[in-house]
Amino acid sequence: MLSGKTALITGSLDGIGFAIGEALARKGCNVMLNGFGPTGLITERVKLLTDLGVTADYHGADLSIAAQVEEMVATTERRFGAIDIVVNNAVTRHYANIEDMPLEKWAYALAVNLSAPFQIIRRTMSGMKERKWGRIINLASNYGLAGTTRRADYVSTKHGLVGLTKVVALEGLPYNITCNALCPGATYTPNAKKLVAERMAAKNLSEPDAIADYMAGRQPSRRFIPPSKVGAFAAFLCTDDASEITGTPLMIDGGWLANS
Repeated sequence: MLSGKTALITGSLDGIGFAIGEALARKGCNVMLNGFGPTGLITERVKLLTDLGVTADYHGADLSIAAQVEEMVATTERRFGAIDIVVNNAVTRHYANIEDMPLEKWAYALAVNLSAPFQIIRRTMSGMKERKWGRIINLASNYGLAGTTRRADYVSTKHGLVGLTKVVALEGLPYNITCNALCPGATYTPNAKKLVAERMAAKNLSEPDAIADYMAGRQPSRRFIPPSKVGAFAAFLCTDDASEITGTPLMIDGGWLANS
């Protein structure tokens, strides 16, 4: 159990981020949520976690702004006393060929996808070392290990996140701090649902047919991964049973990379 521990999870109002928050809360962990969303959604998400018997709160930091990232970490520490678990889940992406990638989109992806995780880890690592316990999980995706077209910002930052994971893991070894990179394949997040809906409209497909079309050339399982399964795996990585799993990219991908 993780009773009394506190997790800071970025990009956690929905999808994988919230699924991880819910899984940790079920193990007794307090949670600081983060992300962009309407007030009603934020209130609902915080209540869902507090109803599980833990303390939960929300910070709306824009992760592309370093000062707001710092304020989020400081606020979480004041609110809960310490940050024991960090989950870097927030992400942005822009679809374009390299020659068409706007420089501002590239810079934004670097800030959100890579610099913010580095800043949060940098800021929380000392406390974890002092307490001789910590868990850091970076959401890297399959594209932290493979490439694809029209996603230079996403693929580059996710590869960088895998590299950061290895460095942090090695530095954390003497202090019972683990750091791993989760690499989900096609997960049924709000972004994936949007892409399926676009296929349904563009090709006049039913939802099952649109999902099959989306999966073509991707996951051999032909199934979306439920965010809850990613959440459950992340929660396991935070337990003492996973204390020797560190510094590695961990695939949850329905055989995607095995088939590459």
